[in-house]
Amino acid sequence: MRKYGYGGRLERVICNGCGKKLVVEDGIVREGVISIDHVWDFFSEKDGEVHHLDLCENCYDNFVRELKLPVEVEEQTELL
Repeated sequence: MRKYGYGGRLERVICNGCGKKLVVEDGIVREGVISIDHVWDFFSEKDGEVHHLDLCENCYDNFVRELKLPVEVEEQTELL
């Protein structure tokens, strides 16, 4: 869950999984987080809805452990 302040600056990020308040400095999240913004379409029961969520790294790890098929992971060799 994200909270934006004046001028659209990111002020707060709270993990939707565990409720942990993530570190945000100068509008930048300073720890591992995955953000999902998904627009549901015609073939779902949620047609027309947009869902937003944030998971801290620990909640993400717990989530992917429950999946039937593993997440595809590739190494990023050039970091910007």
